Parts: sequence; C-alpha cells; structure tokens
Amino acid sequence: MSFDSKHFLKTIGQGPGVYRMYDDAGDTLYVGKAKRLRARLASYFRGTLNAKTQALVTRIADIQVTLTHSETEALLLEQTLIKELRPPYNILLRDDKSYPFVFVSDHHPYPALEYKRARRRRDDGRYLGPYPSSGAVRESLSLMQKIFRIRNCEDSVFAHRSRPCLQYQIQRCSAPCVGLIDEDAYRRDLEHAVLCLSGKSDQVTDELTQAMEAASQALAFEEAARLRDQIQQLRRLQARQYVDTGGGDADLFALAERPGGLCVAVLTVRQGRMLGVNHHTPVNGLDLAPEALLGELVSQYYLGSAREVPEEVITGLALPDADLIQAALSQQAGRRVRLTHQVRGHRAQWLGLAQTNAEQHLGTQLANQTQLARRFEALRQALGLESPPTRLECFDISHSQGEATIASCVAFGPEGPLNSDYRRFAIEGIAPGDDYGAMHQALSRRFKRLAEGEGKRPDLLVVDGGKGQLRMAREVLEEFGLGDIRLLGVAKGSTRKAGLETLFLEGADRPLALEADSPALHLIQHIRDESHRYAIAGHRAKRDKARRTSTLQEVPGIGPKRRRELLRFFGGLQGVRQASREELARVPGISAGLAEILYQALHG
Repeated sequence: MSFDSKHFLKTIGQGPGVYRMYDDAGDTLYVGKAKRLRARLASYFRGTLNAKTQALVTRIADIQVTLTHSETEALLLEQTLIKELRPPYNILLRDDKSYPFVFVSDHHPYPALEYKRARRRRDDGRYLGPYPSSGAVRESLSLMQKIFRIRNCEDSVFAHRSRPCLQYQIQRCSAPCVGLIDEDAYRRDLEHAVLCLSGKSDQVTDELTQAMEAASQALAFEEAARLRDQIQQLRRLQARQYVDTGGGDADLFALAERPGGLCVAVLTVRQGRMLGVNHHTPVNGLDLAPEALLGELVSQYYLGSAREVPEEVITGLALPDADLIQAALSQQAGRRVRLTHQVRGHRAQWLGLAQTNAEQHLGTQLANQTQLARRFEALRQALGLESPPTRLECFDISHSQGEATIASCVAFGPEGPLNSDYRRFAIEGIAPGDDYGAMHQALSRRFKRLAEGEGKRPDLLVVDGGKGQLRMAREVLEEFGLGDIRLLGVAKGSTRKAGLETLFLEGADRPLALEADSPALHLIQHIRDESHRYAIAGHRAKRDKARRTSTLQEVPGIGPKRRRELLRFFGGLQGVRQASREELARVPGISAGLAEILYQALHG
C-alpha cells in the first residue's frame, strides 16, 4: 500500500524537529531536520522534485518525526541519527579509519613518544591529537627525537639494555636505558617535545635560549653548544611549518565538483600550524547544491561525534544555515565557535590551499585508469561502437563580445587528457561574435594539417554546439577527405547546469539520451569543460595583453621600457588613464613634455 501523504501531513505540526523516512522493510532511507516540519515534509510530495528525490519518495512506506525545542537541537539530533543509522540517501562521510595520536606514559620514568591509532582508557598517560595525517605524525616524532633525543624503543627493549644502542651513537637518543641522562633532564627534554607537538615551539625556543645563555655564563660551553643546535633546528622547523600568522585554531572546508565526482578537503590548522589535509568523497544522492552539500558535511563532521571543534570553521562557500550550524557547534564545544566564509590574509591563504588540495585530489581520482576505462567503455556502448575510442578531440570558442576570439582543441585518450596535443587558434578576419565562422576557421586549420599528414586522427570529434555546428563541422571534414570521423555536438541546456546538456550524435534521429550519472556523459562533460577552460585561458591572456599595451604603443616616444614603467607605477592601464599630467611626469623616464603628449593621446 502506498504512503498516504495527505493524511500524514494533517497530523504534523509546524514546529522544529527531525523526520525519518522508512521503506517497506523498515530500513531508514533518509534522516532530515526542519524548522517547520509540516512545510518541509509537504515539499517532498509536490511535483517539482528532481529525479533522485522522486526516486526517494517512491520508496517511502512510513515517516516518523521527533519534535524538538529548537532548530539547533534538531540539527544535533539529525547528525547523531545519521551517524548511527547511515541512511543511503543522506550525505555520508566515508570516514571509518581511526586517527593517529601521540601517547606519553605517566608511569614510566623515561617515557617514549609513542604512535597510536586509538585511545585506550586503561592507558595511564597523555594523548596528543588526534592528528589528521599519519605521515605528518611520524615525521614530527622523528624530528622531536632528532632535536630532543627522546627514546623510540619498546619498553621491553629498554628494560634489557646493558649498553647504548646505535640511536645514541648517531645522536638520536640520550641513552636513558643505561643512565647516561638523569630523570629530571630527560623529563625536561620530553616536555619540550610535547610543547612542540602541541604547537608551542616558540615557548620552547624562548626557554632554550635562556638556558643557553645561563650555560654560557656558567662556562658550560658544551651544554651551551648543544642548546644552540636545538634552537637552530627549531627555528628551521618553525620556518617550514608556519605561515605568517599570529597563531589560531581553524578547520577549513573546500569543495571541488566535476562531472562524475566531488571532493571535500578539510585542512586542519592548530596554533597557526597546518597539521594536514583530509579528503572526503561523499555521494550526492539528492543532487544538492554545492552550498547545501557543504553545509551537510560540516554539520556531520562535528555534530554527534567526539571530534574537536576549533575556534573557527572556515568554508569555501556561504552555507545556507550558517547561523544555525554556528549555534550548534558553539553548543557542542561549550564556547563560542566562529563559522565564516569571508576571510582575508593568512586565512584566505589557508582556504586557497584547501581548495587546491580538493581540486588536486578530485583530479587524481577522476584520472584513475580504472575509472577512465569504465568511462570509455560506457561511451562505446552509448555510441554503438565496436570498440572504445582511442582519441577524442573537442573544440570550443571563447571571446568577449567578439573581442580577442580564441578557439581551443583538447584531446583525450584512454590515459586521460593528452596535454601535449592541446592547441589554441587565434581567430582573425571574421565578424565579431561569429561563432560559426570562428569554429569553421579553427576546424579548417586543424584538419588541413591532418590531411597533409601532420598530427593524429581522432576517432570522435566533439563540438560545443548543436545541429548547426555539427553540419558546419561535417562540411569541413568532407572538404579534407575525412568524412569517416564521427561527430558529436554538446548543446548546453537552458539553465547551463551540468547533466542537462543535449547531445546530438550525427546521423541519429533524436538527441542522445544519457542519465545524469552515466560514466559516458561524465567523460563528454569532462572533455567539454576542459576545452572550455583552455579556450577561456587563452582568450583572457590575449585580451589582457591587448588592453594593457595597445593604447600606449600608439603614443610617440613610449617604447617598451617606458610602457613597463608606466604600468608598474600605476598598476595597469586604467591607472595610467586616470593619472593627471603631474602624476604622469613623476614616472621614471617620463618628462613633463612627454607626459603632456601621453595625456593628450589618452584623453584627446
């Protein structure tokens, strides 16, 4: 029996709460929260849903709601239930691994710095962390042992040593096992190492500097030299680890999305030091907008878990429920937590780094050979080919109202983008904005060379456009005797949203229909987007060069050196245009007479 939504909605109030959707087997499909439950649930049973949400609604057999006092309380409960139930239609962080800790024993007279994957309540000691990267932890432990000579052997080995080991010989251990350092001195070195691992290396450096000066005044020059070496090593460590900041604890979330995948990078900063980056690749089951998706991930990352909430959470996008999430994070942390997406200075640098990591990780994932092979095989099936294509080429046009028109050609093979085969064509001699003429010129120049024996032959030619562009491309191929190359046109939908493109396969009676999650469509979108990116980059470079130099090149007496000085002095051509005669005359190499000539040339 189908779910009676009308009757159900009459029983639901308008207050805040959490709802759980179940299928016929009683399994949880989806968990959500709402400020007004009835309005939110009613939205699922209207006719304006996307395909994936409709698929969810058709499986609903029952809905249960839990009322809460506030929307913040609902958000906390929602994230707890998602982690407990892991519903298939929710955004899920596939993050089942444990994070590494550094453990320092309290009961051993000479404790080691131990790497551990899980906290144990029975352990009598301190845990530092958790840290986001095992590699960063191991590197940090190695540095601490090198600088402070902390032992790294097992307790059983320590207890049975009768003479110093190799670590002592290479000055990586102070040999407490055979009494070559007393307990107080070892504890002091250990505490310095712990402070450094906690991000307080500046405090350690100050203490070591004072101790070095005291040793020098006491004529203990060997001890002073040892402390000096430690200080120098710490200074090098600080220079490598710190951005120009005054400290600060923050987690930064950046989202990268391309056809066929998405990645969220979480960059962890403590005491102004970047500890590492985690990457998460969730499935966007309901085709959420990037802002809403990132908001779900931020909520699930902290709420209902034991993960530390830092002083500041920075996101690459403005979150829809930013105030609500900030209140929930503050409530869980027991202090004020700042959630923001507008940052400057070193925080903007951190966020840029997080975004770069997200893009890089996603690019690596999409370039995976297994995934590429699956995409090419799916394209073969979609196009009805006997074997997967081995070379795809895609052309695109970029200009600004007809200015600086550039055509791009990018090539893909089973191994991914063939960057060495990318080409740009500077389009000349056509009417401004004539995309057909620009595409015709680019295709003619490319395939004329192929007909003359230069370059490699594509199995499939993709053009950014519809049936008109396909007909024009066919004319060019026939002109050069390449009529057997297959053609595919990619026309953007009315909303220009990925997944809504119309695909025109030459010779087919109707557009090629591919599901939004089809690997074949993702491959076509990938090469189309890469061609678009490459065309835009070339267009912007050509346009900016023309705007930066063309006007000044026409002025008598203004050569390359003076143009360079003018642009450097005023920060660009716009600044030169806005300058007065007196300001122009202040530029090195520009006399009062030349400033007058330049001013007249720019202003008439």
